[in-house]
Amino acid sequence: MSKLSVPVSSEDHIQGDSTAGCVLVEYGDYECPSCGQAYPIVKRLQKHFGDRLSFVFRNFPLSQIHPWAEAAAEAAEYSASHGKFWEMHDRLYENQDSLSEALFVKLAAELGLPSAELTTAVAEQTYLGRIQGEFDGGVRSGVNGTPTFFMNGQRYNGSYDFASMSDAIDRALKAGSSNG
Repeated sequence: MSKLSVPVSSEDHIQGDSTAGCVLVEYGDYECPSCGQAYPIVKRLQKHFGDRLSFVFRNFPLSQIHPWAEAAAEAAEYSASHGKFWEMHDRLYENQDSLSEALFVKLAAELGLPSAELTTAVAEQTYLGRIQGEFDGGVRSGVNGTPTFFMNGQRYNGSYDFASMSDAIDRALKAGSSNG
């Protein structure tokens, strides 16, 4: 079982308390159909576990096979610079079948963000350093496809359906409480 080589830090995009009993990290790609299928499951897990689960998303754009993945990651990171990462993250997955510059502009406008700045950030790859850093950290952690999940620093190799992931989170929570 591989381990997360880059620990979760304040630099990450985190939903929930970073000291929760289970920290779920996803290396994802906004254009990846499997990530799109996992998206509502992660949302359901977050709702189910509440404050016992925190969720971290890290970019892992598979640009060779997903031509819009890196641009979508740029749009998400641009939104993060305005405090709206999760809003853009969710909209990108909810509109995964129509990723395009026009969509990014539309979503930025919906979020009240300057569309011209977003277009420039995507075109100039303003956030490529961060995206590449997350990608490289994923590679060091053994990530070779998306989505790849880690629970409390350990790679999760099971199915990413609700029941399987919920069981694994329950086990991680029990293991964590027996260590304290």
